Amino acid sequence: MDEQAFFRAVVGQDETALRAFFHPAARIFWPCTNERFSVEEYLRANCEYPGRWDGELERVEWAGDVTILVGRIFGGERVSVHVVSFLKIADGRIAEMTEYFGGDGPAPEWRREMRIGTKIRE
Repeated sequence: MDEQAFFRAVVGQDETALRAFFHPAARIFWPCTNERFSVEEYLRANCEYPGRWDGELERVEWAGDVTILVGRIFGGERVSVHVVSFLKIADGRIAEMTEYFGGDGPAPEWRREMRIGTKIRE
């Protein structure tokens, strides 16, 4: 599987390209919001997301039949999140995907007051 092409299809909201990455009976899980999707539902959620956005794939790891993607998705000033995706691959296509999203932002005040840590990037 071409992980870069998959990520580009996700951020480009390219339904046709995305569909080709999934087994028709694949299941998609978003535990942060307690949702499970079929491929068709996932395509709607991703491709009909309001507005346009962009992103960058930051890391790819492999563990057996699981591919782990870490990326940043952003849409101007209004949205910036990191996503970690666990893809179970079978026959070169995604059979199951579990994604965790976390909003980007400054460290909480209580931790800034501790004066620990440094910025990863400006």
